[in-house]
Amino acid sequence: MTPRIEDYALIGDLQTGALVGRNGSIDWLCLPRFDSGACFAALLGDADNGHWRIAPRGTDSAETCTRRAYVDESLVLETFWETRTGTVKVTDFMPQRDKAPDVMRIVEGVSGSVDMSSVLRLRFDFGSVVPWMRRSHGHRVAVAGPDSVWLRSEPPVKTWGQQFSTCSSFTVKEGESVAFVLTWHASHSPRPKLIDPYRALGHTLEDWAKWAARCTYQGPHRRAVMRSLITLKALTYAPTGGIVAALTTSLPEEIGGVRNWDYRYCWLRDSTLTLGAMISAGYLEEARQWRDWLLRAVAGDPADLQIMYGLAGERRLPETELPWLDGYEHSRPVRTGNAAVQQRQLDVYGEVIDSLRVARDAGLDDKPHAWNLQLSLLGFLESAWREPDEGLWEIRGERRHFVHSKVMAWVAADRAVRTLEENPGLPGDADRWRTMRDAVHAEVCERGYDPERNTFTQSYGSRELDAAALLIVRTGFLPCDDPRVIGTVDAVRDELGADGLVRRYSTEGGSVDGLPGDEGAFVVCSFWLVDALLRTGRRQEAEKLFERLLGLRNDVGLLAEEYDPVAGRQLGNFPQAFSHIGLVNSAVDLMLDDAAG
Repeated sequence: MTPRIEDYALIGDLQTGALVGRNGSIDWLCLPRFDSGACFAALLGDADNGHWRIAPRGTDSAETCTRRAYVDESLVLETFWETRTGTVKVTDFMPQRDKAPDVMRIVEGVSGSVDMSSVLRLRFDFGSVVPWMRRSHGHRVAVAGPDSVWLRSEPPVKTWGQQFSTCSSFTVKEGESVAFVLTWHASHSPRPKLIDPYRALGHTLEDWAKWAARCTYQGPHRRAVMRSLITLKALTYAPTGGIVAALTTSLPEEIGGVRNWDYRYCWLRDSTLTLGAMISAGYLEEARQWRDWLLRAVAGDPADLQIMYGLAGERRLPETELPWLDGYEHSRPVRTGNAAVQQRQLDVYGEVIDSLRVARDAGLDDKPHAWNLQLSLLGFLESAWREPDEGLWEIRGERRHFVHSKVMAWVAADRAVRTLEENPGLPGDADRWRTMRDAVHAEVCERGYDPERNTFTQSYGSRELDAAALLIVRTGFLPCDDPRVIGTVDAVRDELGADGLVRRYSTEGGSVDGLPGDEGAFVVCSFWLVDALLRTGRRQEAEKLFERLLGLRNDVGLLAEEYDPVAGRQLGNFPQAFSHIGLVNSAVDLMLDDAAG
């Protein structure tokens, strides 16, 4: 039986991460980076595609732990198994690395005596390559092509090979422990130095405690906010400051469907809301690192601005299908890379310029070239905003004049005008950008608004709606008490509502995205509705929806991209940064509204 998406918990070292199931199995791990090939890919196939399960001996893969939780405000996971003969705890974590990534699993006897089993199936390149295994100085060593993995235990336990797996069997009594360490390195390099797993656990907990102590958020639901901030930190690629949209690829938006995408990259669309979440919680250094990543990634010809980049700002992310993987619950194809990188989404120009203004307003040191970059982007957008594009949701149908894209073009011009008004010494023609701002505003209100239904539409001439219209409230495109804004919020809630949650857009009939099938309610869009309700004076409704959304989190506080309210389960890539950004921003908005009286 395939575990549900919400059955997984995240561990990571700020360069990659792993998903640990309630059954004690690590079913997803890419090494050495988030976007590398997976050595455990059972999540998208089966056990033969790679996994590592540690559990009481005799339990099958469908049996789950008694309970589990993160240790305080950290990414150290404790899983407890209560058996007929005793209780055992497995502590899973990845210490922040020096050079090589390590996965550490410490098995500790809590009471009685428990017979344990470990089964390690390494399969490099997303489950397609079976490595050559050998013994070396008390280690099990796996090598295939560029990859090498070393496994050891302290104290040593007996291991043997079986069906292209490395198996271990041992017993832990109360007060005893066995630590397993899995270390990756490039196969042409020497083996990394050994790390004491018990000291590494202490250092890891200290690192997370110091980081959590920097949080300035003291409002309601602090534990939920803190867990979301920890998740965002875990999805940050420390060497560059880039934040991946999710840990995974190809977890489906519809079980058995084809809407399966690779989210292990960094999207510009997330930038403003990401910065807002970090800054509001006091994480200015993380905000600065993300801002700097953004400046490096978008440098170059404004016409070549992409919607997404690799962890270090890579531009080429070719999309490929992996036919040997059956997909999560037979949801195929499984994809790596993302062809959406080639799309034109004009809203990203507004996102970049708005992000840099948010950073400036927060007091982050201004980069000398940042303003010139913004002027260059505006120069391109001045004429390009009139063109159709693929829009925020990366449709794979024909280009359209998406209202959200136009609104974000207005944001770009508006933020430039405001910056020049506040900083008259900066170069730039404020009147020029006012003219552009006014032109965009007039066209959107004329062509993107349906007066009969009192709502902004998804695109010019369309009757379809789009949850992105909820962001009009946040951008300042119109006052929050404008009847057109209130009408849009109500229309989106009524027409795109799904059991109180919100879908991105309608997938029925001739869907705008050019894809078959359906999808679940989009979690971040539901948080946008919280914000919109709050800003249009409906606090009680906003609070009720926020509480509902908190209830969608799994037992360790994680959210995927979407939620199926009918089946009552999470869908899409996991954990999803955008969902957790939405949670933080909504919580902050509710806190500020409460403080304002």
